[in-house]
Amino acid sequence: MRPQESIEQFGYRQELRRGVGLADLVFYGLVFMVPIAPFAIFGLVYARSGGMPVLAYLVGMVALLFTASSYAQMVKAFPLSGSVYNYAGRGIAPPVGFLTGWMVLLDYILVPGLLYLVAAIAMHDIVPALPVWAWLVGFVAVNMAINLRGIRMTVRLTRVMIIAELVVLALFLLVGIWALLQGKGQGFSLAPLFNPDTFSWPVVFAAVSVAVLSFLGFDGISMLVEESTGGSEQVGRAMRLALVLAGVLFIAQVWVAALLVPDAGGLLKGGDTGTAFYDAAAVAGGDWLRHITSAATALSWGLANTLVAQVAVSRLLYAMARDRQLPSFLARVSVRHSVPANAIVLVSALSVGLGVWMATRDDGVDLLSSLINMGAMVAFVVLHVSVIVHYVLRNGSGAWWPHLVAPLAGMAILIFVVINANVMAQVVGLVWLGVGALVLLALYALGRRPTLGGVRAGADRL
Repeated sequence: MRPQESIEQFGYRQELRRGVGLADLVFYGLVFMVPIAPFAIFGLVYARSGGMPVLAYLVGMVALLFTASSYAQMVKAFPLSGSVYNYAGRGIAPPVGFLTGWMVLLDYILVPGLLYLVAAIAMHDIVPALPVWAWLVGFVAVNMAINLRGIRMTVRLTRVMIIAELVVLALFLLVGIWALLQGKGQGFSLAPLFNPDTFSWPVVFAAVSVAVLSFLGFDGISMLVEESTGGSEQVGRAMRLALVLAGVLFIAQVWVAALLVPDAGGLLKGGDTGTAFYDAAAVAGGDWLRHITSAATALSWGLANTLVAQVAVSRLLYAMARDRQLPSFLARVSVRHSVPANAIVLVSALSVGLGVWMATRDDGVDLLSSLINMGAMVAFVVLHVSVIVHYVLRNGSGAWWPHLVAPLAGMAILIFVVINANVMAQVVGLVWLGVGALVLLALYALGRRPTLGGVRAGADRL
């Protein structure tokens, strides 16, 4: 870490323990994204993309590489926990930072609930003697206990989990490619990448709005900058590496699965999208491969992904609370383990409540899935704006590519994704933003206007 990155210059004490290296950060990002994430949503992406899931994931990866570039620029300027909340607040103005943090909270709070629910439903199918809610509570309790032990414990366990996921993925790819060579499925073709009969940009971006769910989590790496041994440069490098590695893995698995889909026409017309990947695995290797891939999905979503999701959202709550924009008890750090323990416990409680409630609804998984991406997409757009404002408008930077061209390109793609997203997600996103605006007004009324350590006087005015 460079000396100038000391967080004391922003008015904070170094409370979180530095002990996370580059490999740890990349592993953390990969586990958050889940190397086998497309297993669970492959059918939906396939149907919405007109049979071109590879193109949807490729466009999603490119869009988020632009976003990773902007993250790298802002984490260099402000090497603090809190991610886009801090970057928008310091790069533009504290009230903008509050609203941006509020929007990304929609994503971060809902994601663990969705992951726990999907995993609990899958495990209930395997062991029906235990109800969904029991599996869900069990997953939450295990992850909370691990995260309360400290970031090093979390990092060590995520390494083991990601290796297991990669073994399952390698098994599927090897068996799947062998099956294609034996004449199973539709044979090798470029159709999953481009099909002129179904191609249109609105169709592709509608699919990207779902596929991007697999990539969400790379931004969580920036939450660990105060715990990184190499500071902002290490965090920026880790985000790019994790994104590219995940993108390659996602593209490989959906390409093979798309060529093995047993009923492509039925899937495009709205067949059982929830089991589409496992159906393809069964074509390749039989029921044994189907069961392995479905069990791996349950464990990776219920333990690995939710473990790091809990870390990310607890750090965001901690960052906002120490700036007095959320209740102060969320800013308390465990002396023994150097983690924001109260924030971790609150996230766990919210996950249980949300997950159990959604488990009672027939459309619980679909409803949560449709709401997840909106907060993150809006926050990413503001992130790009903050790069332009901070570097170009405020500091007169002449580095046009990282500080103007790349942010504008990233913004354009993300805005198009938001426009083509699910209508329910758009409505909920606007409602959540409206609630955040009311909370912001209440803070002003109570004399607790958003302020950030190290922000010069006058910079908090919109």
